Amino acid sequence: MYLIDRYLERVDFKDYEDFSKNLKYKPVTSFNFGYDVVDEYARLVPEKRALVWCNDRGEEKVFTFADISRLSNKVANMLLSKGVKKGDFVMTMLNRRYEFYLVSVACCKIGAVLIPATYLLTAKDIAYRINNAGVKALFTINESGVAEYIDEAKTQCPTLQYIFTIGERKGFIDMHKEMESYPDTLNLPEHKKPKLTDNMLVYFTSGTTGYPKMVAHNFKYPLGHIMTAYYWHAVVDDGLHFTMAESGWAKFSWGKIYGQWLAGTAVFCYDYYGRFTPTDVLPLISKYKITTFCAPPTIYRFLIRENLDNYDFSSLVSCTTAGEALNAEVFRLFKEHTGIEIREGFGQTESAVITANFRFSHGNPGSCGKPTPIYDLVLLDDYDNVVEGSNVEGEMVIRLKDDQFGLLCGYYKDPERTEAALGTGYYHTGDLAMRDEEGTYWFVGRKDDIIKSSGYRIGPFEVESALMEHPAVLECAITGAPDPIRGQVVKATIILNKGYTPSESLTKDIQNHVKHATAPYKYPRIVEYVTELPKTISGKIMRKDIRKK
Repeated sequence: MYLIDRYLERVDFKDYEDFSKNLKYKPVTSFNFGYDVVDEYARLVPEKRALVWCNDRGEEKVFTFADISRLSNKVANMLLSKGVKKGDFVMTMLNRRYEFYLVSVACCKIGAVLIPATYLLTAKDIAYRINNAGVKALFTINESGVAEYIDEAKTQCPTLQYIFTIGERKGFIDMHKEMESYPDTLNLPEHKKPKLTDNMLVYFTSGTTGYPKMVAHNFKYPLGHIMTAYYWHAVVDDGLHFTMAESGWAKFSWGKIYGQWLAGTAVFCYDYYGRFTPTDVLPLISKYKITTFCAPPTIYRFLIRENLDNYDFSSLVSCTTAGEALNAEVFRLFKEHTGIEIREGFGQTESAVITANFRFSHGNPGSCGKPTPIYDLVLLDDYDNVVEGSNVEGEMVIRLKDDQFGLLCGYYKDPERTEAALGTGYYHTGDLAMRDEEGTYWFVGRKDDIIKSSGYRIGPFEVESALMEHPAVLECAITGAPDPIRGQVVKATIILNKGYTPSESLTKDIQNHVKHATAPYKYPRIVEYVTELPKTISGKIMRKDIRKK
């Protein structure tokens, strides 16, 4: 069974037009993911599978909703006993550990505001987040390099009172030993429970400029991810969904908990550290009978380099991707070996899925699809005028509604930024897209990354997509470089695949490839070969650093 029919007037639609026109949420005056989803499944179908977890060390655990309900109550009671209450901030650095689910559901239940953070943070990063949010409790893995950074940071963090870890460590509280002494039932008075409009979750966005900002979501946020899980990922009731993301990023909220559990599927979590290894992940799909899968295009590029015919994909019914444009060759090869078309989507830390090739659609390489019905999406020009018609380009902007699901409620402790983002009646994504004659959106690039050359406006995304089709290119970034005649010219910064070395003939071949793959004026007049690209901690390419260089 699933619970989405409690929140939607209608669940199933015959096509995108029907979906777009007729999807409607029922009135929601109260909702708490911990009580209304986890505890409700535990009451109705206690043995329903919620989570399948394993790691690269051979450990494996399976949790039912009754398990998650009971164990999250223990964590909730433990936090309450420490004085953590509604409105207090709790931070996690748990990578893909199953304990993240227990902590996040517990925080929901008692109204503590969850701050998921990656385990890759340094001491400076940790202190910045704890001090800006006033974090009271921290949960962390007990891995080399992580706990040491926390030890270094904690002396600078006056609000931090409790540090819980997986396993024993001096100066920290062993989470499992501590929680065992608390009851697995929770009796919280109604006046101490959170309200619908309270902050539930705050993400520090990695950003490509400046310090991370705090994106705040209220308790309605999980309901927006019904769009992400059921209509884009196309998850299966009692199936098993696998999204490649760790708990510190918003993609975890997108793909590994909220919408998936609302739609009745269990989630699969593979815990590993270090570099992604395709030959570790591919056997998991057949072993655990994964039904739906989501990963960034980079992961798919690694997967197709393996001999996919050696693996069993018969359990898969849907595959999706987001984060960058999907290369047509990756799309073709993956479909050839698995029979499945990868369907792209687009969204932000501030939102649920904004546009997608939904379950009614075919995969369309390079396209970010059509708008989700919960957002009134329009394109604005440089003067904030709505851009009408087809084959036009503009900033993707969401016209705000009174009853908005899955969109940020503000930037915590930053009223000026909140007013700029939401005070005009629009939420500005800062991303540019082109809308074609069928109403499909094609991502162009960040507004700040647009290159203006000889009167042309060139988005980096399309040129990068063309470059990625060349067999020599492993990774790339397109930026504008100053030019006295054209104002700017297109520059490509490229990491080469194994077997290729920089040369003038290779550069000409790459340039000619781009001229034929897209409009000739977009080809890179400057090509630089590097061994690595500057990236944020979340893996986003920092084009500003390339431009400065």
